[in-house]
Formats: sequence, C-alpha cells, structure tokens
Amino acid sequence: MEKILHFSKILCFSGSRLMSGQLKKNGFITRQCNSFIGSKEELNNYDATQVKLMEEECILIDKEDNNIGSASKRTCHSKTNIDSGMLHRAFSVFLFNNQGELLLQQRSDAKITFPDHFTNTCCSHPLVRPGELEEADALGVKRAAQRKLKHELGIEPHEVPLEDFQYLTRIHYKADNVPADGVWGEHEIDYILFIQKDVSVCANLNEVKSHCYVNQSELKKLMDSNELKFTPWFQLITKKTPLLYKWWNDLTSLEQHKDHTTIHKFL
Repeated sequence: MEKILHFSKILCFSGSRLMSGQLKKNGFITRQCNSFIGSKEELNNYDATQVKLMEEECILIDKEDNNIGSASKRTCHSKTNIDSGMLHRAFSVFLFNNQGELLLQQRSDAKITFPDHFTNTCCSHPLVRPGELEEADALGVKRAAQRKLKHELGIEPHEVPLEDFQYLTRIHYKADNVPADGVWGEHEIDYILFIQKDVSVCANLNEVKSHCYVNQSELKKLMDSNELKFTPWFQLITKKTPLLYKWWNDLTSLEQHKDHTTIHKFL
C-alpha cells in the first residue's frame, strides 16, 4: 500500500457538429444534437486549467465507431447529452516497464471527472486536429496517446515511438461521474493500447496526483482492499472481466490478442 500511496512530488512544467452526409444515416443523433448542452455554468468552481481543456474538440462516433462529427469535451461529457445518445472516441494506454510492471496513475483532485481515482497509465481522447483523425492502424489514436503521455506524465515522444504501441481492441462503456453530481459522465468507445518501455516520468500534478509501477499480485491486492478508488473503465477489464490479466500474461506475444473487429460492450 505504501508503494501506491507515495504521491509524486515532481512537477514539470460549443456544441456538436455532424459531418455532412450523416443526416439520414444518423437521424436520431442529428435531431438530438440540436438540443445537446454543455453549459459553461456547469464548470463554475472547477480548476481553471481543467476547464480550459474542456474546450478541446473530440470525435463523435456512432456505435460502430464511425466518425460522424465533433463536439467539445465539455459537450461530450455532459450527462444530459450522454443520456441522449452522444458517444465519442477515446483511448487507454497501458505502459509496462521491462520488468513487466504496469504504470498506474492516480488522477489529480483537480480533474472534473473521476478525481482522485487510480487508473491505467493514461486515458484520454484523440482530437479533431491534423494527424489524430487518421484511422488506418489506429494511427490517430496512437498520436493522441503519445501527446497525452507527454502532457500528463512528461514521457517524451521518442521514448514511446508510434510503432511500439500495440492496438489490441476496443471497449464501449458508459459511466456516471464519481463523486456523483448528476452533471458529468463518460460514454466512449475506448481503444486499448499496450506498450512496453522503460521511460522517464515527470508528472504534471494538475493531471496526476501520484503514480507507481505494480505487478499483477500487487494490483489485485490493491483492488480487493477497497481502500482506493478505481475508474470504471479500469474496473471493467480487471474485476468484471479478466481481460487485462489475460493480455498482461502475454506481453511478448500480443498478436494473438489483437481483435480490431470486435467492440466489447459493457453497457
């Protein structure tokens, strides 16, 4: 427990838009977009840096992960919009060192969704920007992962080359915010990315409260103790299903686990 609870002290320094041609194919979503909300008043009293990040433009998708437009991060995470069917693209990075230990992070108290929760190495979204919309071999998602590893953990891009990310599969999940506020939530199709590298970590404390490496037995003990909070997407592939451990056991032979056709649904 002491290993996990050792906080890092190192600090380094609109509505939605539907793509043309989607009006008939996604009529339900198009109609709902007219009433999607993302009020700035909902962000009063939150950390200013995190509020600014809520302006980033995420990729809207349908249930088959087809790009159908864009919306701000604020709009995408509004529970009202989620309950109306809004869905966006995301990714989760699982970074292992050469000893096979997983790098966990604890989300900062400043985070608007799931503050103070432990989770995998990095979780975020590809954005509507050059390079991150590219879908072949999930290159856009991998570029976004590289960008966010630098932003959240200070891991330099040359330490995590794009070609070393292993895109395994996708999960579709939905969750209300914790602590419950009736305002925010998640509804994502999440790309699972594995990478095994020894890296230098210099955490951004506005994003990451603490971090550490764990082996499988340490992680299981931590999750079974109920003393720590874990994000819902992380719990889905550890406690609800053993997917993470199955993949983890085969770090050197992940090809057998790559499934780019299935979207695992946890709804």
